[in-house]
Amino acid sequence: MMVVADAPERLAPARGPSKSQRKREAAALQALGEKLVDLKPAQLAKMPLPPELLAAVLAAQGMRQRGAHKRQRQYIGRLMRSLDPEPVRIALLALESRSAAARQQQQYWERFCDALMAGDEAALATLLERHPAIDRPYLDRLIGNAAQASGEPVARRRALLRYLRALDSAVSPELAVTQHNQQDVSQHPKVNS
Repeated sequence: MMVVADAPERLAPARGPSKSQRKREAAALQALGEKLVDLKPAQLAKMPLPPELLAAVLAAQGMRQRGAHKRQRQYIGRLMRSLDPEPVRIALLALESRSAAARQQQQYWERFCDALMAGDEAALATLLERHPAIDRPYLDRLIGNAAQASGEPVARRRALLRYLRALDSAVSPELAVTQHNQQDVSQHPKVNS
């Protein structure tokens, strides 16, 4: 009877990831790089990117020819493989969550604005309860202007939206409206006095 003492040595040495796995990882990194190409310059400035990758992303954003753009995306994928992608993933997730939250808040204020324009007393009561020091005559004027069908209803609705959003921000509501709509400056009693 023969005892095999060195059986573990006969096993094949541990291999790295398969070729298919490496391809999947490369494709995932290239997709991550393509998300960077879709960002605005201000958003890119907040990303933890090495200078070479940032330059490649900015170059890809300026390319209009399809073939050149595809080659640049592949180059970005190659650069992504040479760095730790986790900080970039985390920054993109944070950016996407902030964008989603901003979209939800924008939709909330748009629905609130529509309710005020439709004369919903419950929405008005909620607003007055949240902000008891609100300039009621000015708010009534903004709602009336936004509800009118003639003139520039989109601009007037935007003025009401800016005012409502500014109520929950650190900016003075009157200042937020007057910065974007010089017509309202002459109509608001606090600005004129």
